[in-house]
Amino acid sequence: MLKEITVQELDTDQFIAEKVREIQEAVGDGTAINALSGGVDSSVVTMLGHRALGNRLRTVFVENGIMREGEAERIERIFRDLGVPIEVVDARDEFFAALKGITDPEEKREAITQTFYRQVFGRIVRESGAKYLLQGTILTDVDETVAGIKRQHNVFEQLGIDPQEAFGYAILEPLIQLRKDGVRKVGKALGLPEEIFQRIPFPGPALAARIIGEVTPERVETVRKATAVVERLLAGTGAFQYLAVLHEDRVTGIRDGRREFGQQIEVRCWDSVDARRATPTRLPFDLLERLAQEILAEVPGVVSVTYNIATKPPSTIEAI
Repeated sequence: MLKEITVQELDTDQFIAEKVREIQEAVGDGTAINALSGGVDSSVVTMLGHRALGNRLRTVFVENGIMREGEAERIERIFRDLGVPIEVVDARDEFFAALKGITDPEEKREAITQTFYRQVFGRIVRESGAKYLLQGTILTDVDETVAGIKRQHNVFEQLGIDPQEAFGYAILEPLIQLRKDGVRKVGKALGLPEEIFQRIPFPGPALAARIIGEVTPERVETVRKATAVVERLLAGTGAFQYLAVLHEDRVTGIRDGRREFGQQIEVRCWDSVDARRATPTRLPFDLLERLAQEILAEVPGVVSVTYNIATKPPSTIEAI
């Protein structure tokens, strides 16, 4: 049973020192691989691993084709400025091949998990000789997986899966006793810029978690463009998280006086502390109207924009 370290009892200096020591003791004189996605959790793990291992940590950003607009370039620049070299690995073809034809949410998550851990990182680890992968699993990931709410792609041990046996390497999870508010506190103490440690959460399955139905390059591009609008317009709201969801069914619309069967984007915006419970942010109606207008203008093929008003639970923050 994992013992939670609440944000109130978290001593960041002590926590960082303990985790640095644990990483050093586990890895010894060897090397480790670090999976950086650019989110809060993986960024904090990157800094912990860099502090513990220096140039014996190989930090990899996997370009899987389902990330936000310009993400790889942005993250590489930020961490280069922090003195952490990033290697970008292009695995777009592998991920889209694995996702082809799949519409079931859990099957999509499993396809991403297997592609990420077995194929892409399995290959990188074999080539490097590293025996450890550092990753940013947090307590909420474990809770939701064990409870059967949704399978988080980075949870194994709690499901009886041995990564060493399944993938050929061990996984170190220094943040597994924290929730998001605690991770942000550690990130600030490690010297991450505010644009990273205060960044809104982003799911492990990336934009695939925001596409209902099959994940294709074309559908990813639709939700990616909508995401850019939502993040730009809602950045000043102070909300915990905000996102765009692409629905599967075509809906009837009118464009240039003619009927058009187009696509529907659902906007979600949440108030929460640690993602266990959340309520929809009460956005001003003129802001909702502007969201709709800009999505309709900037995202080809979209004819309908809706706003989610269900709480978590019974809803969840992400769509799938």
